[in-house]
Amino acid sequence: MPLTQNFIRTLHKTLLRENYTVYRNLPGGQQTSYMIHAGQYKTRPNSVITRYGDRFEYASPEETPGMMADLVDWYNAAEQEGKLSPLELAALFHYRYIRIHPFEDGNGRIARLMVNFILTRHDYPMIVVRSRKKSEYLEALHQADMEVGPVPSDGAHADIKDIRPFMKYFNELVATEVYNDVLFVSEKDENVWWYDGERIAFRTPNYTRILNAMRTEPTLTLADMKELTGISVTAIQKLLDQLIQKRYVERGEKDGSWRVFVTQ
Repeated sequence: MPLTQNFIRTLHKTLLRENYTVYRNLPGGQQTSYMIHAGQYKTRPNSVITRYGDRFEYASPEETPGMMADLVDWYNAAEQEGKLSPLELAALFHYRYIRIHPFEDGNGRIARLMVNFILTRHDYPMIVVRSRKKSEYLEALHQADMEVGPVPSDGAHADIKDIRPFMKYFNELVATEVYNDVLFVSEKDENVWWYDGERIAFRTPNYTRILNAMRTEPTLTLADMKELTGISVTAIQKLLDQLIQKRYVERGEKDGSWRVFVTQ
């Protein structure tokens, strides 16, 4: 089925679930508030202060319905025409959408969901822009903005050649995700684990023994770990400190049980 504005608005309503009020502090200690409407286009102007300190304006509320209609019409025509690859379609849709910023909140999340919607339509695996690497994503968008210019309508009608910095970032992101997907389903090594899309190869099987034991018996003690691995409590504590520091595991404050966040 062709893409529709109603699908995008429904996706937004599903993501936000309900209307809610946002409070903002103004200079001088005053506070203002406004309502976020789930599934409805913005009714007030929105802008962002970039990491470089300048204000970046998006499409006005009056411009938004027309620009979103153009975006959806362009996408359906471009998909049918087939000149752009699925990656180019997804990246360009994302960039054009972000320059419109049609909702009062949740625009980045919707843009990234729409990327996966487009990739899935063309039998590509989904991708994730991970929080720990979000600065690279934002910088690629900023570099594309520098080439396209600050006028919202220019961004909302950008061409694939106009967003080269973001396209380069996007290609590398998809290639990395696909490569890791293949490793995840094909690599058979008991000392290889995964966390937040990152491959972890432990140097010693003691990590794997401890992690597997934690998953089987969350109330595992240091004495239990010593008996399991045959190494000293001091060495075990060092291993645990590294696992906790990297947030691969966490110990509950109340019952002391272990939670394991890495997977094989």
